[in-house]
Amino acid sequence: MTTGVSLGHREVSEADHWILSLEPAPTLACTHLVQAPFPHVAISVTSAVPSETASFETADDLRAGADAAAAGRFGRAVVFPGSSGLTGRLTVAELLERTAIDRVEILGSGAADPGQIVDTRDFVRPQYRGDDLVLVTMPAAGGVLVPFETRDPTPCCADHG
Repeated sequence: MTTGVSLGHREVSEADHWILSLEPAPTLACTHLVQAPFPHVAISVTSAVPSETASFETADDLRAGADAAAAGRFGRAVVFPGSSGLTGRLTVAELLERTAIDRVEILGSGAADPGQIVDTRDFVRPQYRGDDLVLVTMPAAGGVLVPFETRDPTPCCADHG
């Protein structure tokens, strides 16, 4: 059972932290950028046991965001089957074998070769495209791929004065 939750998080990192604090861990938890009633990050949570999602509270004024998150898979996955084992370096084939990720793509280049190495940097956030969970990567030093999304991104305009 999937439940939408909106706590008014302004940053995906705040929503990630909340998701990763859940006990027991959900089967699937995604962040969703929603506009109602204001731009924020809502969350969808899917648990194997339906009663585990019943305790999530959303204030009435944030219900529209929670409902949007629960309505479909358009978000970025924080917890998903196999996500806890995504540490260190794996081949694309191993990553696909061990997780719910359906595809690994290289930004601007298409599908990654099954033998290519992905350095997970212990932070993997694939995104849903329709029914497919897709990890977007980019080339890095040493000929490996790394996830496009990083744990601590440089804010836009950080170097501008």
